[in-house]
Amino acid sequence: MDVYKIKGGNRLSGTIKVNGAKNSAVALIPASILANSPVSIEGLPGISDAWTLKSILEEIGGEVTFEDGTMTIDPTTMVDMPLPNGNVKKLRASYYMMGAMLGRFKHAAIGLPGGCFLGPRPIDQHIKGFEALGAKVTNEQGAIYLRADELRGAKIYLDVVSVGATINIMLAAVMAKGQTTIENAAKEPEIIDVATLLTNMGAKIKGAGTDVIRIDGVEELHGTNHTIIPDRIEAGTFMIMAAAIGDGVTIDNVIPFHMEALTAKLREMGVDVQEGEESIFIPKSTDLHAIDVKTLVYPGFPTDLQQPFSVLMTQAQGSSMITDTIYSARFKHIDELRRMNASGRVEGRAAIVTGPTPLTSATVVASDLRAGAALVIAGLLAEGETEIREIYHIERGYSSIIEKLQGLGADIRRETIDPVTSMKSDLSQDAN
Repeated sequence: MDVYKIKGGNRLSGTIKVNGAKNSAVALIPASILANSPVSIEGLPGISDAWTLKSILEEIGGEVTFEDGTMTIDPTTMVDMPLPNGNVKKLRASYYMMGAMLGRFKHAAIGLPGGCFLGPRPIDQHIKGFEALGAKVTNEQGAIYLRADELRGAKIYLDVVSVGATINIMLAAVMAKGQTTIENAAKEPEIIDVATLLTNMGAKIKGAGTDVIRIDGVEELHGTNHTIIPDRIEAGTFMIMAAAIGDGVTIDNVIPFHMEALTAKLREMGVDVQEGEESIFIPKSTDLHAIDVKTLVYPGFPTDLQQPFSVLMTQAQGSSMITDTIYSARFKHIDELRRMNASGRVEGRAAIVTGPTPLTSATVVASDLRAGAALVIAGLLAEGETEIREIYHIERGYSSIIEKLQGLGADIRRETIDPVTSMKSDLSQDAN
C-alpha cells in the first residue's frame, strides 16, 4: 500500500507551476473521437485519468501517444465497440465517451462511471439531451446504451446547471443535422476550452461561457492542435496552501480571472493576493479571521475547493461556516481533520470549523480527490509526521505533487507500507 508521509511545520517558499486542467482534459480527450484526422492536445496533466482515457481510446482502435504532456490521437481507425466494463469504471468523466461516440457512430454502449464517490452524480440531464437529439437511451445491466438512426438539432433546457451535461450534449450535437440550442448551460472555463477545441476542428459553436449555447451541425470534423487551459482547481489548492503555511509563494501558469471567487474569499479572510498576468503571489499570511463560504456553480466558489479551504479555516480566528450546495456528501474529510486536532462539525450541507487550532499528526485516509488535497495541506501544517492513505485518489487530479511540494521546501515523500502490519498498529493505537 502506497502512502504519503509528511513531516509538518516547514514553511513553504518559491514558485510552483500549475498543470493543465483535469476537468478539461477528461472532456478534450474523448472529443478527439469526433475528428477524421489526428488531434494533438498540449499541456495535459500526467494524471491517472488521462492515462485511463488513453487506454480507452486504444481499446476502440485509436492510435494514441502521450509524451511530455502532449497527447496525439489518431481516431481514423476507431470502431463503435461497446465499453460496458473495465477502464470506463475507473473514472467519473467516462460519460463523455457517450456524447463523443454517439456523435461519431450514432450509437454507443458505455458502463456507468466510477471515480470518487461524492454521493449520486445523476446523468439524467445528459440522457434528456441525447433523447432530444433523437437517441434512444436504455440502461442494460449497469451500462447505458445509446442508439440513433440520425441525430437532429433540438432545443434543450437543462433543469440543473451541469458541466457534464453541457459538454456531453455539445459533443453529440456538433455533427447533428440542424441547430441545437442548450439553455441554462454551465459557464465554466472548461466548457469554453472544449468549445475552442471543437471549433478548431471545424464545429460551429456560439455562446460557450454564457448560459445559452448554439451549435450548427456540420458534416465532419478534422484534426487540429490545441493547448489546454491551466487547472484552476490545482491553482486554488496551491493558493490555499500558500495562505496556510507559505512564506511567499508564487503560483505560476494561472489565469487570475478564473480564480476570482477564491481570491475574494482569501482577501476577506485577510490574505494578501497579488495578481500578475499569468501568476499569483501570496506573501506570508497572519491574523486570519473567520468567514462564511457557500459553493456555487461557476463563477461562484468551486465545490472542488471546499475541502482544501476548510483546512485554512482551522487557522482562522473564530467560527467559519462552509456550505456545499453542489455535493452534500463532500464532508468526509472533517472527521479526518478532527483526528488531527481540528475543531469542526458537519450540520446538514455545511461544516462549521472553529480556530485557530494547532494541528497534530495522525494517520488519515483520503476519501476522494479533493479530500486528499485537504489532508496534504493539513499534514504540511501539523506537528509531527502525518500518514495519508488511499493516495490514488490524489493522483487522479494532481500530477507530480510530491516533487512540486518538495520544490517549495515541504518534507513529503511517498512510501510503500505493509497494510497488514499497519492495520495491527492502528488497532493497538485505537485500543490505547
